[in-house]
Amino acid sequence: MKRREFFRNAAFGAAASSFLFPAQGCSSSQLLVNGQGKGRTAKNIIFLVSDGMSTGTLNMAELLLRRKEGRGSHWLDLYRDQRAARALMDTASSSSLVTDSAASSSSWGGGHRVPNGHLNIGSNGEEYLPILQKFKRAGKKVGCVTTVPITHATPAGFCVNSKSRNSQPEIAIDYLKLRFDVMMGGGAKYFEGREDGRNLFAEYAEQGFQVSREKSTMLKADSGKPVLGIFDKDGLPYEIDRLHQPNLQEKVPSLAEMTTKAIDLMKSHTHGFVLQVEGGKVDWAAHSNDAPALLYDQIAFDEAIHIAINFAAKDQNTLVIITTDHGNSNPGLYYGSKADENFDKFLTIRRSNDSLLMGIKKEETPAQILEKIKEFQGIDITIEQSQNIKSKYLYLDGDGVYNAYKLPFKEYGQITADHTSVSFGGMDHTGDFVELAMFGPGSERLKPFVINTDLHQLMLDAAEVENKF
Repeated sequence: MKRREFFRNAAFGAAASSFLFPAQGCSSSQLLVNGQGKGRTAKNIIFLVSDGMSTGTLNMAELLLRRKEGRGSHWLDLYRDQRAARALMDTASSSSLVTDSAASSSSWGGGHRVPNGHLNIGSNGEEYLPILQKFKRAGKKVGCVTTVPITHATPAGFCVNSKSRNSQPEIAIDYLKLRFDVMMGGGAKYFEGREDGRNLFAEYAEQGFQVSREKSTMLKADSGKPVLGIFDKDGLPYEIDRLHQPNLQEKVPSLAEMTTKAIDLMKSHTHGFVLQVEGGKVDWAAHSNDAPALLYDQIAFDEAIHIAINFAAKDQNTLVIITTDHGNSNPGLYYGSKADENFDKFLTIRRSNDSLLMGIKKEETPAQILEKIKEFQGIDITIEQSQNIKSKYLYLDGDGVYNAYKLPFKEYGQITADHTSVSFGGMDHTGDFVELAMFGPGSERLKPFVINTDLHQLMLDAAEVENKF
């Protein structure tokens, strides 16, 4: 290497290092738009969670956007433009180095680490008041939007106390009592068709809620009454499936659309609002080693970031927090002579692995399965591989749709890895330290390395709400 090239590369490396690892003494104004937010109170807080997002997920969504749309992600744009404070976060729970979503959300929601599976209840039964209840008592409007059941672990961790994250029928009742202002997501099975015979949709309506079951009615909701929007029996469809099925686009809102509506419903409130936004099915896709679902749900989450940042930049009184609760399955794009070509298959894939596997019927032949995969994903598997997939359905009690946990997600993920160059390290959560970004008033409080419980007090301090409840 020539001497001139050496010094040029060294200078570039130093600049890159200072960008990726900002110095402890870096002034907060350097991390904000024109010093925005320094010394200001956060009237509003938008807390965005891409559930189960390993670093590789963030990375691959960025790469896919570059190749698909010629641009990067809105999340990484904040880093490129030095508009956000950035940190790593330790996500452990009180019972394990590897957290689950209930304990992780509770660390933010209640300010204490709790055992996996618990919602704001400690190992000895201690109850910690969830943060949305605190902000509600402080006079703010509050709410959650998610792509999984609204009663699921991450939204519930900001809202309720429970010894079990699985108590979703009871959590649906808790929400009615708490009367939060905006709650949107999936989970209709916890509101109707219940074992106790109660129709919670009717009860919510009787208590003055605007109940929406489709996108069209959600869009018509007004800020005069609280809103409950439930758009699927369980989790909402994966974004890649929603995008390619007009009936789903018509009926089911995207995460960005729910975020936009939630902000519109609460933004005029005198004392401000606090909103949690969760890309919950990023986690589900990682558990299933479903790369198409994973990448497009991460991109859908990134669109919600865009909505939040645009609002906050104009409003100038809103703290935006962007993070994940834990890693999951550590996916990545792996080296190979055809890595670029293989990765480009995600540009034309039209179905998630989940949608394909759920749609396979016992009577279908290996040849029919092979053709279905070719049609919707553009992947040429072998007849032997198709026969292997077919064999997994022979002893199921019903069609695939009734046996989600018995379907060959792992095997199919391994087959498609050869065609996409995307592989997974497992099928469960990881103990990784994770990305954390903040924008707006209060972001100057962020240190380069935090533990998850730190965010509870940071939010209260940023909003100047005294922690006396």
